[in-house]
Amino acid sequence: MRTYDFSPLYRSAVGFDRLAGLLESAARTSQENGWPPYNIETTGENAYRIEIAVAGFKPDELTLEVKENLLTVTGRKTANDDAGAERTYLHRGLAERDFERRFQLADYVVVKTADLVNGLLSIELARELPEALKPRRIEIGAGKPLIEGKKAKAA
Repeated sequence: MRTYDFSPLYRSAVGFDRLAGLLESAARTSQENGWPPYNIETTGENAYRIEIAVAGFKPDELTLEVKENLLTVTGRKTANDDAGAERTYLHRGLAERDFERRFQLADYVVVKTADLVNGLLSIELARELPEALKPRRIEIGAGKPLIEGKKAKAA
């Protein structure tokens, strides 16, 4: 296992502490188990989809929460009692364990929808820039000619 020391970045760069924190978080996350498996894809210029394999989970056993650019998907499996009958497994290969997956979202990325179909939880995301951050064209006015530092009087 390789670890990285980001302290030189903190000493020499201003305002990049969030980036270093993301890198440290990614390094820790990559060492976690890989369950449940997921895909992240781009579906357009500013659109994304996360698909998580959650076979056996019902919609009411899944929770999605976004807080401070962090999307957290949690699965809490309710007990499978089958009306009190005991089940005897010869082989138990289906994982019915609780999980929590976290995804760091870029600024202005919002969750649009989430659907559970055929054991796949699909989360649609989109980057929505505020109007103030979108490029805009500024018209240049002609103004009035100046005479010796003063505006000309209208005739």
